[in-house]
Amino acid sequence: MIVALAGGVGGAKLAEGLAALMGSDVTVIVNTADDFEHLGLPISPDLDTVMYTLGGIANPEAGWGVAGETWGFLEQVTRLGGPSWFRLGDRDLATHVLRSAALRAGARLTEITANLCHRLGIAARVLPMSDDAVRTIVHSAEGDLPFQEYFVGRKCEIPVTGFAFDGIEKARPTAEVENALRAPDLEAIIFCPSNPFVSIDPIISLPGVRQLIADAGVPVVAVSPIIDGAAVKGPAAKMMGELGLEPSPATVAAHYRGLVTGFVMDSADARLAPTVEALGMIVRLTGILMRDGSDRRRLARECIAFARSIGRPIGS
Repeated sequence: MIVALAGGVGGAKLAEGLAALMGSDVTVIVNTADDFEHLGLPISPDLDTVMYTLGGIANPEAGWGVAGETWGFLEQVTRLGGPSWFRLGDRDLATHVLRSAALRAGARLTEITANLCHRLGIAARVLPMSDDAVRTIVHSAEGDLPFQEYFVGRKCEIPVTGFAFDGIEKARPTAEVENALRAPDLEAIIFCPSNPFVSIDPIISLPGVRQLIADAGVPVVAVSPIIDGAAVKGPAAKMMGELGLEPSPATVAAHYRGLVTGFVMDSADARLAPTVEALGMIVRLTGILMRDGSDRRRLARECIAFARSIGRPIGS
């Protein structure tokens, strides 16, 4: 079995490649610190992006949302004076309404996600990182902002000074997450090419998760979300620059130091391989840009083969 940690679009793409190769032998643990409430509905952006991608219904142009979306609901909300900054499409809305009803009825987010994935014909297991509320707060010179207000409402234009995860101290990984990381047939853990600060960090910051990863005794492979100084998708490179860090795969690798044993980075960044190796990681150079399904499967296949080549850490 492979466990993948994922955030939004980049994470969903590699997760799709892994699922295409390994089906139900893949478990994807997804960031839920981006979750928020909008118009009275619980929205889980990263979870839904992964779910729609694995279900084959994601909008291929945007990478998020549902293909063939219509916008009648949003148009009417706008006409009636409601907020239009967060775009809820008509098909996407169905997910949030059903999730809201199930949560009110007492179901856990994990159970709801499993049912939605079943309805979409997804073989891989998709797990929210926690059933407890964790919310990313963006620190900036203009004050603290909820993540979606920064990311969507302000379009990432405000320079960041740091991040906090509200509720992280009291939150816990679910039993399903813990069992996946303790599974006797676990072969490798893969950090997808998601933003290390706001997609992967919330997952590994949950109490006990770092130790579970360390105790798993399997190769831990991370894929860089940065190619030649730029983020493939999203504001990761911009955030690094604003935090006084060089936007590079080496910076991502340093962020994961002590947890990751293998690092996959683009061949365009080959000059940085010695820097990453000096951090105690084995480096794999390849093309990591995923333009289509073929690229996703190829990169997934290389990540699996790379993890198997590393083998179990000494002493495990």
